[in-house]
Amino acid sequence: MEILSVDTNSKKTGSGRELELYFGPQHLGMVGNFSITLKVEGDRILKSTANPGYLHRGFEKLMEYRTWIQNFPMVCRINVVEPDSMEMIYAMAVEKLAQIEVPERAHFIRSIYLELARVGSHLFGLWAYANMLGFDTVAQWAMYHRDLILDLFEELTGGRVYHIYIWPGGVRRDFNPGFKDKIVNTLHSIGGCVPDYDSTFFNNRLFYERAKGIGKITQEQAKQWGATGQALRATGMAYDIRKIEPYAAYDKVEWNVPVRQDGDAYSRVWVIRDEMIESVYMIFKLLDAMPEGPVYNRIPNPFKWKIPKGEVYVRCESSRGELGLYLVSNGGDKPYRVHFRTPSYPHGLIILEKLLENAGIADVGNIMISLYVVAPEIDR
Repeated sequence: MEILSVDTNSKKTGSGRELELYFGPQHLGMVGNFSITLKVEGDRILKSTANPGYLHRGFEKLMEYRTWIQNFPMVCRINVVEPDSMEMIYAMAVEKLAQIEVPERAHFIRSIYLELARVGSHLFGLWAYANMLGFDTVAQWAMYHRDLILDLFEELTGGRVYHIYIWPGGVRRDFNPGFKDKIVNTLHSIGGCVPDYDSTFFNNRLFYERAKGIGKITQEQAKQWGATGQALRATGMAYDIRKIEPYAAYDKVEWNVPVRQDGDAYSRVWVIRDEMIESVYMIFKLLDAMPEGPVYNRIPNPFKWKIPKGEVYVRCESSRGELGLYLVSNGGDKPYRVHFRTPSYPHGLIILEKLLENAGIADVGNIMISLYVVAPEIDR
């Protein structure tokens, strides 16, 4: 347990002392510049107030001052861990407004690209969670395997973190010769270590004792509070935008939506583990079914491009859950209004504060990381 600071202006109550603790942002159980103000009595939390910080701000307004193409590097910054879903949803919105068709091969490449990003994001989440609980070896394995995914992105796009690969009309470039084999070999290398992850972490008694029953949400609460992604699927609800509203090539292959039943931190982390494995199988199927053909439909000069008037709402399934975008065009060369629906907003502000009430201080990071929050998705 770490206590970062204590308010010396504590007051006595009938049952003991109330203290105000500042938890984060440098604590291992926090994400980015996120911090939480806790009012505690002993090691029991009476009330919590989340502060997502001010690292990234005002993206939605800044996008209204940049051309349609200039906004692709901008949207990536809303989720540093997985910028690829941000590229995808913005491209989907622009394509719907401008009525741009995407070639079939580009749909498959987009799906493969997004699932690789999902695996990389989940490995990063596993690193954060294992590191927070003290499983340093598992954390190092996860970060190493994530680097293997970033190697693929670097070869495909030229960038390791921000890729700017998905564009209106398709993707920037096709796979290089031999790149499909590199994807397969990399995923086999990662998949071969799943038994090690299971024996060292997921089936470890210490993980069970630390996470079982912690931060529990019922399915009804999850729906009322706006939970999505793993937080919702861990309650037994197989809700996934890729299934209920397919996009790209997600309806071209068979795959399952992993769920768990208990709605606690233990179930949420298991769902992340199961989703990684499902994504790997999905990528193999997409690679086998991918057709030949073009990967890009040309668009007008991007520096003079004006999108027809209209408004649109699109959504996709990011690694953290449902990601939505409301986009308005007034017929100009820039968006008129932009608003994102990000999964970290309800998870990091609404659900986190509710779950921390009556929890122990030692479980703050446990609950925080299991909710899979990314701070810039909130303060955007």
